[in-house]
Order: sequence, then C-alpha cells, then structure tokens
Amino acid sequence: MKTVTRESYSKRIERVVMYLTEHLDVELDLHRLAEEANFSPYHFHRVYCAMIGETMMDTLRRLRLHRAAVKLLASNTPIARLAREAHYGSVQSFHRAFKEAHGVAPAAYRSRGRTTALQFNPSHRNKESMMHEVTIQQVQPLRVAALSHQGEYNDIGNSFARLTAWAAGRNLIEPNSRSFGIYYDDPSAMPASALRADACLTIPEHASVDGEYRITHTPGGPCALLIHVGPYAELEHSYQWLYGLWLPQSGYEPADQPCFEEYLNDAHTLPPSQWRTAICLPLKPS
Repeated sequence: MKTVTRESYSKRIERVVMYLTEHLDVELDLHRLAEEANFSPYHFHRVYCAMIGETMMDTLRRLRLHRAAVKLLASNTPIARLAREAHYGSVQSFHRAFKEAHGVAPAAYRSRGRTTALQFNPSHRNKESMMHEVTIQQVQPLRVAALSHQGEYNDIGNSFARLTAWAAGRNLIEPNSRSFGIYYDDPSAMPASALRADACLTIPEHASVDGEYRITHTPGGPCALLIHVGPYAELEHSYQWLYGLWLPQSGYEPADQPCFEEYLNDAHTLPPSQWRTAICLPLKPS
C-alpha cells in the first residue's frame, strides 16, 4: 500500500476510534461510522478489523467492561446499574461477560479491590502487605512516538487506540514494538481533568511523526521496577504499595523524572487478569 494511502486510511480509522471512545452509550451503526471514516459501508468494517485487530463490537464491549471495572472500584454503583450501562440485557449476562474478561465476578472484583486497598494502607504493615517484588534496574531511555493525554488516567486506552491506528497506517509497528505510558501527575493531588500523560510506542529509528504526534524519550537511569499482574483499573493499588510501603524503607530517593509503565503483553488477546504491567519509578543514583 502506498504511504499516502496508508496515512489516509490511518487518519480515517483514528476518527472512528475517537468516535467509539466518546460514544460508548450509542448503539453501533456501521453506516454512520463508515460515513465518519469516509469509507464505503461494504468494505469499512473489513478495513477496521484489519487495522485495529478486532471488530468494532469487540472494541465497544472491551471499553464498556473496562468502564464498569473502574466504577466497581471507585464507586458504590449497584451492579444492576453497571450491567445496564454496559449494555447487557440482564445482570446474569453481564456477570458472565465480566467474569470471562476479568477472571472473577463483579461483586468479587469489587470486594477484592477494596480488600487490597486496605492491605496497602501504610498503617497495616504486616507480612500480607508485602505482596510485590521490586527490582532495581538500570533502564535505557527509548525513542518513542507519543500522543498527549489529558484527563482520567484510566481513559488513556483511548489515546493508545488512536496511537496504534496512526502507527499501523504508516507501517511503523514492528514485531518488537513496545508500548509505554508516561504519567506526569499524582491523581490524588489534582482534579482528574487536569492529569497529564503520554501514550507512547517505539517506532523505527528512521521514522518521523506529524500532526499532534511527537518524538520523545522514556525516562532512563536507575529505576525501581514492579510487575503488576491484573486489570489496569487496579494499578493504583500497586502504586500505593510502592510509594507507601516499599519506598520509605528502601533507602532510595525518587529522581526528578515521572513514573512510567510498560505494557508487557497484548490486552486485546488476553483476559485482564493476565495483563502484565511494569511500573517503573525513576530513582536518584545511590
């Protein structure tokens, strides 16, 4: 495919990804979305699947279940209401879909999240709280394409979807491509609407960027590295443990660089219970 054509396809699919993430409660209309992307409705969905790697219904289902997981941990919203918001016809069907995606039922997910948060309370310093292994590694900065994100950190998946569509349209995704998120602000210290982050993807050395995409580098130097296994909605618990328990007794000081994450496996093909995220806390040299 000619570069100009790939770039055109990429921008048009990006518009669809943005539309889907901003309209999770709108019923899927292939003709409307084909019009949004300026594709023939006869071929549009084939192009979308080929470039994104999943159907649009799979994208919507995944995003809606992620929203439900975030609300389970962050609110007391009744599960029946979450089922309706996720567009399931019954609590039972929502229960099955959520369990298939996250490995546990919604009520158990909520209960586990709150139990974990209690264990991470610094006032509960017991052996059960020490549930993570932290290694100190010398990390090399990496050249990445970045797309700025502002708002809830849990919504950065929307920016990653756009970044991936943009890179795929320019044939920049390689078998060894790596995905990172750089997080500049403390979500407990400011309104969610003001939080800043970058969605990042390694690209070939020769590649250039355009528009709202830019080249940056991931932080380098000594880092405390913690592997979080599980849904992204539960990452904050690991951060609380890292900052509240490990760091004060580690003998290290954090460096003047932001935390960043590397996403170690494919969230499209694995259930959230198997997602692996490397949390990297930059440290001052000892």
